[in-house]
Amino acid sequence: MGLVLGIALLAGCGNNEEAKTETPAATETPAAAETPAKTETPAKTETPAATDADTTASIVNDNDAFVNAISAKGTWIIAALNDLTIDQDLVLDGPFENKGEPARKIALYAQDADRNVTARYTLTAPKLTVNSENARIQGGTFKGDVYVTANGFQVVDATVEGNLYFSTQEQLDAFKLEDGAKVTGETAVKAE
Repeated sequence: MGLVLGIALLAGCGNNEEAKTETPAATETPAAAETPAKTETPAKTETPAATDADTTASIVNDNDAFVNAISAKGTWIIAALNDLTIDQDLVLDGPFENKGEPARKIALYAQDADRNVTARYTLTAPKLTVNSENARIQGGTFKGDVYVTANGFQVVDATVEGNLYFSTQEQLDAFKLEDGAKVTGETAVKAE
């Protein structure tokens, strides 16, 4: 009996690297109350009714993770954890949904548990093409030109330091600047 108990204790105390995980201490929550994962892997979220995320999110802190997250294989919300400068044109692509509706969000901010913005980030790239319906840039600054080819684009509590071009007049007419958002350059209809 003592031998069996000793073997059980040794087996339970063994060095199992695969079972160990590291849980980061979070003092700030990025974007819409998502809990950040340590890596850029999308993290499953449990969301209170007041938030706008009920699916997975990509929490990103480097260029490759950001480019992957905005692709058609990414997630509906992309939350930056810091400033990013990317030297290539970016494409926000793919159909995604939030609460059963088409949606895409580039969240350039962090917030606390009470949803107060605690940090704002800058994303710099030569050009961002928005092909996802009901997409928005929120909470920080995008430096570069934005070309919108989908309906329902918004800039919310954010700044676009560059020009904002739409492929149709209908898209431009539906465009919304909300919560003090601004575009420093031209806003017009212009083909890419």
